[in-house]
Amino acid sequence: MLKANDQTKLVKAEERFHELEKLLADEQIVSDQSQYGKLAKEFSQLTGLIELYHTYQKTVSQIKELQEILKSKSEIDLKELAQSELTDLEPKLEQYSVQLTDYLDPSKNEPDKDIIIEIRAGTGGLEASLFAADLYRMYTKYADAKGWKLELMSYSDSEAGGVKEVVFSLSGKECSKRLKWESGTHRVQRVPTTEASGRIHTSAVTVAVLFEPEEIDLEILQKDLKIDVYRSSGPGGQSVNTTDSAVRITHMPTGTVVVCQDERSQLKNRAKAMRILRARILDKMQQDVFQKQASARKSQVGSGDRSEKIRTYNFPDRRVTDHRIGFTSHQLESILDGDMDELTNALMVAEKEVKEQAHAQQ
Repeated sequence: MLKANDQTKLVKAEERFHELEKLLADEQIVSDQSQYGKLAKEFSQLTGLIELYHTYQKTVSQIKELQEILKSKSEIDLKELAQSELTDLEPKLEQYSVQLTDYLDPSKNEPDKDIIIEIRAGTGGLEASLFAADLYRMYTKYADAKGWKLELMSYSDSEAGGVKEVVFSLSGKECSKRLKWESGTHRVQRVPTTEASGRIHTSAVTVAVLFEPEEIDLEILQKDLKIDVYRSSGPGGQSVNTTDSAVRITHMPTGTVVVCQDERSQLKNRAKAMRILRARILDKMQQDVFQKQASARKSQVGSGDRSEKIRTYNFPDRRVTDHRIGFTSHQLESILDGDMDELTNALMVAEKEVKEQAHAQQ
């Protein structure tokens, strides 16, 4: 059974849930896309909790009814049936209690966050850029399978269909929980199509997963920004439009620079550049804190170092290995085709185990 304190929290959560239902039906809220988006996200996050709470309440009610039957002067057959159902329901009630308690514990119930993923071709020349394109396709297909919203923010291609750098945002249920451990160096071992001798090459691609900050998380002063505009350029340096639509924003205190030129509208490029800038600055702040608090690494799956080699994709053996948790799958084609659940589930389980061990040692 739930503790009184948890019951109180759940009652307040249910009140907020019903309040959000009314707000989301309000025409004034609906017309304000920014406000509506925030409330819809909060509503979505509460939905799972409230559904579980209702299941818990229904189970409590059923158990009480069965206990009343056992206390009554009912037929023996009816009592035996009641006892059988009670035996099935009591473990379920305990399970629901644990799940609800975890939901209410911030350390166990990490909220969904919008993320920005940056993929860059590393060592390996053309082969690295081709694999960067493969990874972008993998995440795109995984997002599509999960029903997440993907927005392309910046794209720089290379020859033969490769990618020098691509930046995109993701939002949706569990996207941050499932992909936050993708940051690091991804190695590929395969025979390039241009290799006549059939020799296996090793190339590398770096992936960075940044959390999109809320307005309250980070304040950026206008006086700290240097904003330049110029004409967008395509491959070979040729101008791709005749207006100054490309935007370069420099955050002078940190030296962070973001360039966006994919949109024809300067305003759209500026808005995207600011989102990427905010995410990069917040990430840098978090990385600085992380490096200073070495003890925090006890609750992490990896070292948190962006240069850490986290995964190898070996084509000859059809093998994907995540070096941080010792996980290996021989479903390389399926994973690169967006079927990443086996991999992300293993990382989520490993994170939970590491956190529990760290908690037990405290």
